[in-house]
Amino acid sequence: MTTFTGLTPDALDFLQLLSRNNSKEWFSANRETYDWGIVSPLRALVATLAPDMRLIDDRLEVRPAVGKTLSRIHRDTRFSHDKSPYRSNVWIYFKRPRKTLSDSPTFFFEISYGGWRYGMGYYSASHNTMARFRDYIADNPRSFLRTVADIRCGFALVGESYKRPRGQALPPELADWYNKKTFALIDERQDMASLYTAELADILRDGFRRLAPLYQVLTRLE
Repeated sequence: MTTFTGLTPDALDFLQLLSRNNSKEWFSANRETYDWGIVSPLRALVATLAPDMRLIDDRLEVRPAVGKTLSRIHRDTRFSHDKSPYRSNVWIYFKRPRKTLSDSPTFFFEISYGGWRYGMGYYSASHNTMARFRDYIADNPRSFLRTVADIRCGFALVGESYKRPRGQALPPELADWYNKKTFALIDERQDMASLYTAELADILRDGFRRLAPLYQVLTRLE
């Protein structure tokens, strides 16, 4: 596997042009740019991060392949009003295999032509998953706050909240978590130059390590 040396501006240009020319004809004519400009470096990035991700959880899927740790560029349009055939964003992800992506705590890194982000959390946690999470917070408030103390500096807590607040008896720093229907911790960035060097892997590695204690809590709740 090729060593990760960074993405290139061509990758971002491709995604921007794809958003404007979202057709099978345009994609087919530019398929080589997608393969060498996006898929190849992202596979190398996954391979570079794999040893560290396995130290976090030796059950994580780390094979650098589309559908395993790389997103698919083709959109599933069966139940969508938007019939555009391709995504204009791409991502890598690390989760345990054979578990539904939406309800599995997942590490991810995503790029689009407008910026990039990385983090860890749920795409759409189930009601039962979040019920167990809320029980854990209520039963272990001090332990939970220690777990996330280093995370909230640099990562934003995102996710839909209940309109009628829950956990009103909890202190505010716990209530924010308790009131979520699903959640993820995300670091959003627009410094595109960071994408073009091997140091990107170091940024992700350091961030994923900081998120690991919370990830381990979430996996114990499964």
